[in-house]
Amino acid sequence: MAHRTPPLGVEELHALVAGGEIDTVVLAFPDMQGRLQGKRFAARFFLDEVLEHGTEGCNYLLAVDTEMNTVDGYEMSSWDGGYGDFALHPDIGTLRRVPWNEGTAMVIADLAWDDGSPVVAAPRQILRRQTERLAALGLTAQVGTELEFIVFKDTYEQAWDANYRGLTPANQYNIDYSVLGTGRIEPLLRRIRNEMAGAGLTVESAKGECNPGQHEIAFRYDEALVTCDQHAIYKTGAKEIAAQEGVSITFMAKYNEREGNSCHIHLSLADEHGRHVMAGSPGDPGGMSETMRFFLAGQLTALRDFSLLYAPGINSYKRFQAGSFAPTAVAWGHDNRTCALRVVGHGRSLRFENRLPGGDVNPHLAVAGMIAAGLYGIEQKLELPEPCPGNAYTAEHEHVPTTLREAAELWENSPIAKAAFGDEVVAHYRNMARVELAAFDAAVTDWELRRSFERM
Repeated sequence: MAHRTPPLGVEELHALVAGGEIDTVVLAFPDMQGRLQGKRFAARFFLDEVLEHGTEGCNYLLAVDTEMNTVDGYEMSSWDGGYGDFALHPDIGTLRRVPWNEGTAMVIADLAWDDGSPVVAAPRQILRRQTERLAALGLTAQVGTELEFIVFKDTYEQAWDANYRGLTPANQYNIDYSVLGTGRIEPLLRRIRNEMAGAGLTVESAKGECNPGQHEIAFRYDEALVTCDQHAIYKTGAKEIAAQEGVSITFMAKYNEREGNSCHIHLSLADEHGRHVMAGSPGDPGGMSETMRFFLAGQLTALRDFSLLYAPGINSYKRFQAGSFAPTAVAWGHDNRTCALRVVGHGRSLRFENRLPGGDVNPHLAVAGMIAAGLYGIEQKLELPEPCPGNAYTAEHEHVPTTLREAAELWENSPIAKAAFGDEVVAHYRNMARVELAAFDAAVTDWELRRSFERM
């Protein structure tokens, strides 16, 4: 693989800081939920101190729930352990401008303990470990993520005050592929596209989706870690741009009873020379190489065990409804959107799409899961079953997990997960699910109030 040119070089940053164009540098890392957490530094201080030595952050940042509450059950961070620090070390290859925040640059951090050892439960480190395992076979993963969101005309503060009910979507009807529908909010979409390009992402397109106000902006595929970092930057940046424009957007997997927000993940493999290895020779089944057939068979075998990585929250499992374009069957097919795994493309573009993840997915964890599953298929030389030729919703296949509780139990007891990720990672993310389940089980929902307040 050729050496990558970072979106912004260190020498260029020095010049921009000296010239007064950049005065702030954000150093951040993706947390368990895929959100960017970190600090904003005065640019000169960053160059003089942080660039070489890094900085510190409280280790509870990988041991809290979605609302940033301290919770029990995590080995790495607790009241008993004193909630100490871990180190944030800048990965200079991720340095870039942040056009939507004036005078700002950003760099992604890797996490380490005081002795320099990596924080193995950090999402970025989990993905690195799997890409290193893949590299030992002379392979790299090329990945693209397709992230949907819903736009509302309400600000985030107005949405909060309304308890996220009765919001006004930017479009009132299904605008899937509608040029008129995307034109309704093109100023917002254009700003997101252009400013992501300014941050070093390669924008492909924007299109409308099915749910009122739902849209998707697509970016060109890249190496696995690059794509996942860019996904996190885009998700944060899109929310910040929306807030600046006086609107709000949500990436939650299932905002209402209509179509949810998906995040289909495309993956292909290349060798150390950048040559595509998934396409087979003439006469190979489905045009797929043996490597691709093993890799895809591994996806099917591990799909249920790894669902926690693809669907990490309570709300994630509300997407999996028959006829919703979200999968319910552990099946694969050629260009078949009813399957969890869809094979698309020809020749150098041949790849598969994992349709399980929603907009709430942590891309680093999901892609790590896909690589680990594929490696299991290669190691075990798993035979790929026949594709599903028709409607996978009504065919006889195993069902994807229907609740976070089911997915967490599969993950916790999975020998494939323990072998690929290690006991520490398995326990860490099992506890994440336990915390979410405990919080939800204790909550009284609007549904319960409507059903029971008067009638029970």
